[in-house]
Amino acid sequence: MSANDRRARGIREFGEVMTTAAPPNDDGPFSTGLLDFVFAEVWSRPALSRRDRRFVTLACVAAADAVAPLEQHVYAALNSGDVTITEMRETVLHFAVYAGWPKASRFNMVVDAQWATVTAERGLPADEPEPLLPLVSASDPEQRLLGGEESFRDINCVPYTPPRDNPYTGGGILNFVFGEMWLRPGLGTKERRLITVACVAFQDTEIPILSHVYAALKSGDLSFDEMDEVALQFAAYYGCAKADYLNTVIVEQKQRVAAETRADSTIAG
Repeated sequence: MSANDRRARGIREFGEVMTTAAPPNDDGPFSTGLLDFVFAEVWSRPALSRRDRRFVTLACVAAADAVAPLEQHVYAALNSGDVTITEMRETVLHFAVYAGWPKASRFNMVVDAQWATVTAERGLPADEPEPLLPLVSASDPEQRLLGGEESFRDINCVPYTPPRDNPYTGGGILNFVFGEMWLRPGLGTKERRLITVACVAFQDTEIPILSHVYAALKSGDLSFDEMDEVALQFAAYYGCAKADYLNTVIVEQKQRVAAETRADSTIAG
């Protein structure tokens, strides 16, 4: 591809992704990199859909304390129709659990403001608060914990659960994170995995990175090729230094899952 063709594709892809015109071309290194690489090369790659790339990107810009990019990407995701307002608000909740409630508070305010902009631009009436999605888990405390334990095993693709012996694992992990949040109908499991992998990656959390990359691959929710693309999208929006470790874990966990698949096939045969 010639330099002119790459620039033309970057400008076109920027418009499609961001739903606004590309910034003026000043031929500076930032503008060149943004258009010729991030949009011409990364967003246009076919192995991960544009919608899926949005969930990785939203987590990254929400965590980076970068208000303008967060506003722009929330607006683009909603205005394009790639992410519904219900899905976006569930994204905020999922992000809050894996990246922290203070950062999610700002994320939530940006979502409200950008959705108001989108509806106003379309000439729609002011958005009425949506009814909260129904709780999907049991109200009985013991049944809720049992459901959380089952969900923990299923989502993490492991045969064990953490103990209930402290507020973090009992009340937090089993009761809410896996007993409620991962089961909520507002987002699919694949979308939740994309958000989670991005969140644990930018926080340098070695065990959660390993466990969530493994589970996403083992479950089949993300293919090997899709996970490779997650690392590239993450690198574009949170930096190559942190993406380097994420990519290392991905390589290791792909090998692990492949080996387990071969072993299972041998046993079945």
